[in-house]
Amino acid sequence: MPYQVIVQGTGFVGKMVIRELAAHPDFEIVGCIVSNPAKHGRDAGLIAGIGPIGVIATTDIDAALAVPADALAHFGPTAALAAQNIDHMARALRAGKNVVSTAMTPFVYPKSCPPSMLLPLEKACQEGGTSCFTTGIDPGFANDLLPMTLMGLCGRVDRVRIQEILDYSTYTGDYSPMGLGDPIEKKALLENPQVLIFAWGHTIPMIADAIGAELEKIDTIYEKWEASERIVFPHGVIEPGCCGAVRFEIRGWVAGEPRIVVEHTNRITNAAAPDWPRAKIDANDAYRIVVEGSPNIVQETAFRGAGGDANAGGCLATGMRAVNAIPAVCAAKPGLLSALDLPLIPGHHNMHLGLERPQLARSEP
Repeated sequence: MPYQVIVQGTGFVGKMVIRELAAHPDFEIVGCIVSNPAKHGRDAGLIAGIGPIGVIATTDIDAALAVPADALAHFGPTAALAAQNIDHMARALRAGKNVVSTAMTPFVYPKSCPPSMLLPLEKACQEGGTSCFTTGIDPGFANDLLPMTLMGLCGRVDRVRIQEILDYSTYTGDYSPMGLGDPIEKKALLENPQVLIFAWGHTIPMIADAIGAELEKIDTIYEKWEASERIVFPHGVIEPGCCGAVRFEIRGWVAGEPRIVVEHTNRITNAAAPDWPRAKIDANDAYRIVVEGSPNIVQETAFRGAGGDANAGGCLATGMRAVNAIPAVCAAKPGLLSALDLPLIPGHHNMHLGLERPQLARSEP
C-alpha cells in the first residue's frame, strides 16, 4: 500500500511536491492543509496547477489531521514563525502522523537546539508514537548529507568548505533577512551573528559530532555588495546604493582554525559582485563542496527545474528529500531525527516510467 500523506503548505515547494506525488506509486495524497482562505475548498491538484486529484484543501488543521494518514509533509513558513510551525507539527505528531518538514531549519540537528524549543515536539512524539524529521537544501542535505558522504571517502580531512552560489533573481520569497534590495547602510537581520548561526549554523555541530571533531567555537563573517548601477530583475529593481549581493560565512573552529565552513554567495543577477566566488558548472546557481585532505575533493551540484530555473530545481529537491524520507521516518523510533539517524534514501520507485505524469495547466502558476 502507498504511504498516505497529508500535505501542509501549497506555496512554491508544496505545489511542486503535489505535482510529483500525484503520479508516484509509493505515495497517496489524502489531505491538504492551506493557510490562505482563498484556497479553502479547492482541489489540491488545481491549486498545484494540474487536474483534480480528489483531495480538497482546508484551513481546518484538526479536520485534516483526523483523516487516517502515515505522515504530514509540512512545508510551512520560515523559522521566523517558529511558534506557529512548532504548534502545527506538534498537533500532527500527537495525532499519530509522522512529520517531515522543511520549515524549521534549526531542527536539521535537534541536538544543537535549545531544549525549550524541542520540548513540545519531543512530548508530542512520545504521545503519538511518532517521529519528526526536518530537512532542507541549505541548511539541509547540501551541507549535511553531501559533504559528510564525501568526507567519508578521505583518510584525513583538514578542512571542509560548503558553498551555496546562487542567483536569487527568480526567487519569489522574502529577501529582507539578507538585506538584498535594502540601502547598503541598513543592517540586515542576518548580520546579527547569533541570528545567522541559529538559522544556518546547525549543520556545523552535526558534522563535528559525526566525524568526532572537538568544536571550539562558531563565528561568522558577513559582507554586502553595493550596486553602483540600477539592476532590473524579474521581481523588482536593485537601485544604486542598495545591496545587490551578500556573502557570508559560518565558521566552525577546530584545533585553532576555522575548519568547517558554510559559505553563501547570493546575488541578484550575474551583474552583481563580479569578483565574488562563482561556480564552475554555471556562473551562479550551484552548490560546491571543497574537502581539503587526503584526497582533496571538489564537487559541484546543480539543480534545475522547468526551463532551467535553479531556484525551482533546488526547492523541488528540498521537498522531495523530505517526502522520500517518509518510509524511513515511519520506521524510526519515536522522537526527533536528523540526517545522522536515517539510512540511505535513494528514492524508492522514483523510476516510475510507466505512469502518466500530470500536466501543468496553462492557466495555473
